[in-house]
Amino acid sequence: MCLGLPMTIVETDGISALCVYRGEQRPVSVLLLSNPPVGAKVLVYIDTAIRLLDEDEARLIANAIEGLSAALDGEDCDRFFADLIDREPQLPEHLRSD
Repeated sequence: MCLGLPMTIVETDGISALCVYRGEQRPVSVLLLSNPPVGAKVLVYIDTAIRLLDEDEARLIANAIEGLSAALDGEDCDRFFADLIDREPQLPEHLRSD
């Protein structure tokens, strides 16, 4: 399974960027984006930045990845999914019958 990672651009030339996530740095193509600046959060999938993220969305994705890792290790993962605890599940708009 492949996951998109929320990475931060630390340097870029407009074609590629050096991005970091949890201390790991890797070169990433930014050709699908319109000149993302240094410091921008991007969703990276197979070494390609596919879209910009705001701080909240990047944090939620990072928490979900940490939560999956904790669950796979048999650890408590509730703290990583605090935004979902005590919330009723909702169907996406396109699946709702009004």
